[in-house]
Amino acid sequence: MLKLPGLIDPHVHVREPGATHKEDWDTVTQAALAGGVTTLLAMPNTKPPIFDEATLELALTAAKAKARCDYGQYVGAGPDNADIAASLAPKAAGLKMYLDSTFGELRLDDMTLWLPHFQKFPKSAPMVMHSESRTMAAAILFSAIYDHPIHIAHVSLKEEILLIKAAKEKGLKVTCEVCPHHLFLTKDLTGFQNLSGLPGRGEVRPRLATQEDVDSLWTNLDVVDCFATDHAPHTAAEKDGENPPPGFPGLETMLPLLLTAVTNGRLTINQLLEKLHTNPKRIFNLPEQPETWVEVDESATYEIKASDQFTRCGWTPFEGWKVKGKVRKVVLRGKVVFEDGKILAEAGYGRDVRG
Repeated sequence: MLKLPGLIDPHVHVREPGATHKEDWDTVTQAALAGGVTTLLAMPNTKPPIFDEATLELALTAAKAKARCDYGQYVGAGPDNADIAASLAPKAAGLKMYLDSTFGELRLDDMTLWLPHFQKFPKSAPMVMHSESRTMAAAILFSAIYDHPIHIAHVSLKEEILLIKAAKEKGLKVTCEVCPHHLFLTKDLTGFQNLSGLPGRGEVRPRLATQEDVDSLWTNLDVVDCFATDHAPHTAAEKDGENPPPGFPGLETMLPLLLTAVTNGRLTINQLLEKLHTNPKRIFNLPEQPETWVEVDESATYEIKASDQFTRCGWTPFEGWKVKGKVRKVVLRGKVVFEDGKILAEAGYGRDVRG
């Protein structure tokens, strides 16, 4: 057995409140434990979005009752909530800024709306950017101007990883994450075995990129601080409909995909631990989890099947993929919370990382 520390996923869409037919705090934390993740940080673009004290309490109340692993909840940056968001920093996982595509209270479609957040949100608290290409470059400029550390979510393109590399070489306070689907899938949908003529299942944001982009991410793994799933569950019916929403589930497939990459020599165990535990713990100021570990059967080879997963959405883009490395047991604060395919933690066992 390979023994790992509890893994950290800093980018998860829980779907509660507002879309619990896709996922809720109960099912998402079951999926996390099955994937070896003992801490997850939840995104704020729910219905309603998490952007003030009332909505933050709404999410945290649901998490306290249902979560089976540890958790934090981001607050979202809106056009007029900079003071409120800054006041909530001690209770939030961090501030999430949507600089590209979102709607309603979290829409930041003018750079003048970014200014008060960079000015007021505490520099000691995490600030995460949904930014792509040119907006990512602009976010790095803001970081430099205001001397404010930022974390770039779901980097997917060659031009992005090379710019982040250059920013780091200049000493700018920038960190970043990459998702497994951007490491293993390309925009021509090579590797999808469960499309059945339904390309909507390939919809994700940022979009899947070219093989050249994928190769550049692998070549520049030393620039990547974290792996994160961007677990974004939608039901199979929604993905197969006329207007498929973007997003993939990923909590239960991240570790086996990356362990298979270790077996294939594309990644080392040390890199895996650095990007799934050490770096996210530091970047997001997370507390210790005493007596916490994950036991993995390194020799177990199997096919990924949605029917074996705990996520409510009922499908995976990696259906049928052969992987090596299976989570057998997860211990969280001395309690066995997952063993041989069974969730043993009760609802509410998880703790708020800012509690």
